[in-house]
Amino acid sequence: MTKPLILISNDDGITSKGIRKLVEISKKTGEVVVVAPDSPQSGMGHAITVGDTLRLRRSDIFGDIEAYECSGTPADCVKLAKHYVLKQRKIDLIVSGVNHGSNSSISVLYSGTMSAAIEGAIEGCPSVGFSLCDYDPNAEMDHIDEYVEKIIKEALKNGIQKGIALNVNFPPIQAGSIKGIKICRQANALWEEQFDERKDPYGRRYFWMVENFVNHDSGEDNDEWALANNYVSIVPCQFDMTAHHAISRLNKDWEI
Repeated sequence: MTKPLILISNDDGITSKGIRKLVEISKKTGEVVVVAPDSPQSGMGHAITVGDTLRLRRSDIFGDIEAYECSGTPADCVKLAKHYVLKQRKIDLIVSGVNHGSNSSISVLYSGTMSAAIEGAIEGCPSVGFSLCDYDPNAEMDHIDEYVEKIIKEALKNGIQKGIALNVNFPPIQAGSIKGIKICRQANALWEEQFDERKDPYGRRYFWMVENFVNHDSGEDNDEWALANNYVSIVPCQFDMTAHHAISRLNKDWEI
């Protein structure tokens, strides 16, 4: 019996602990191919490389797993995988991560991890992005194994609605035992930024961004609540960013 083909990418780079975890779990269920950045690409969002070279090199970092390191962004990696590395094959599932750090609420917009998954959805492939709410590059991850495996198997068995990518976030092990999985909406939360003005040793001015995460959402049906209460959160995301409810209002009120 032919195993399903699973493409793996991330934004922390091909040497990260998180992608190794995803490879170890995914190969139990499918044939794995990895195309991932050759260096960290966190916070790149859905950037793609335009007007510059893209380099792709074979890697033996995962032993007998077919793997490539790419000089581009996470979205570049998925594009290259779909249209070059695997251009003659059907990709059954694209998984991205496991990211070191949360990609819940507003962070999904900045996330390279989720951009790889959303690029997969744009390309018509069922796609999932996995993130652990712990920024330590050596963070403990064994407590997420059964949930990653379960979500991968469910995605392969039941599919994901066309144009949708799943944003999966895990609480850190310090939070205690995971209680289960919650299908959620994105919380109304955001980063409030301040810019600290400084000077380098030559007296030239530069800025350092300082962020403070603020959650304005008191509901119990969102990803921030789920994670705070030791649940795995799953938020279905779409690349169609049209605010459909605003179309009639603009047509009515604007004199254009």
